Amino acid sequence: MIQEQELSERKLKILQAIIKNYLETGEPVGSRTISKYTDLNLSSATIRNEMADLEELGYILQPHTSAGRIPSDLGYRYYVNCLMEENDEIRIRETEREKEHQDLINKMDRMEEVLKNVADLLAANTNYATLISTPQIKESKLKFIQLSMVDTQRLLVVIVVGNDTVKNVLMNMDEPLGNDEILKLNILLNSFLQGLTLNDINIELVHMMKVQAGMHADILEGVFSGIVEAIHEADNMEIYTSGATNMLKYPELVNPEHTTALLDTLVEKKQLVKLVDDTVNQEEKHGIQVYIGNETQVQSLRDCSIVTATYELKEGGTGTVGIIGPKRMDYRKVVNTLRNLTDDLDEIFNNKS
Repeated sequence: MIQEQELSERKLKILQAIIKNYLETGEPVGSRTISKYTDLNLSSATIRNEMADLEELGYILQPHTSAGRIPSDLGYRYYVNCLMEENDEIRIRETEREKEHQDLINKMDRMEEVLKNVADLLAANTNYATLISTPQIKESKLKFIQLSMVDTQRLLVVIVVGNDTVKNVLMNMDEPLGNDEILKLNILLNSFLQGLTLNDINIELVHMMKVQAGMHADILEGVFSGIVEAIHEADNMEIYTSGATNMLKYPELVNPEHTTALLDTLVEKKQLVKLVDDTVNQEEKHGIQVYIGNETQVQSLRDCSIVTATYELKEGGTGTVGIIGPKRMDYRKVVNTLRNLTDDLDEIFNNKS
């Protein structure tokens, strides 16, 4: 495998010019095109020699005889590393897009709705494919339980766990509960169970609660069943995707061998779980991860680049946002979009009451 090497300033400028031009056009880049960049002041012959060196070093490649050059995976990696260093020093805030994100998120009450809409928004704004996962919480905690009578024979139990997963349980009743009885049960449930994980709810606690519930102890059985289901649902990660058909806009991704597998991956989503796990398990929380070509373990995405970031809940859950596009994606725009969005998600989710 070719190792990344430090480039001279001239070689770096030529590599950046090749990548910039290829990102914009999707066409191989020749020395004559590079010579038009005013800050280089180099002859075509000099540029050809430098391009030959870059090709030998593995940073660019020649797709066809007599064609120009295109960046290799190593070239993209060098470009992205330089870009990330720039972004560590200067955080570009896209105020209009930030406002758009916040307006959208503020309208949503349920996390599922927020995440689906964020995926759609990112796909529309970037013209790439997008993914977003629900937060992974190893031990979800109970946040809130609310009982209320729907009618004279049915009791509604609303259970909310730490990542705002909501479970509704309908229980049939022989007789309706009065307002005072419902209030007492709500106080009992929340005072004993709020902030607990499933492992915290032991036999002794359940017995104590049933004693205090008295003649309504049987209602607690239905509530406990609902709690178990709600926590299991919260611990199961969901991945939402959008913009799969955007990938068909890039000629280099459209071929009979790979297109079907690429679209299947984005629609079925099973193979994306490993990508999400890799992102969440990175030591640097909230950092941007860029996977170029073969750097991803998802076989069907090896003709693509993937940029991911994480957002966090104060309860401890971590979710992943990702943008998938051609290797010539606009990395600067994508990186800044993800940084701004994950900051917004952190703020919105963690400031919700």
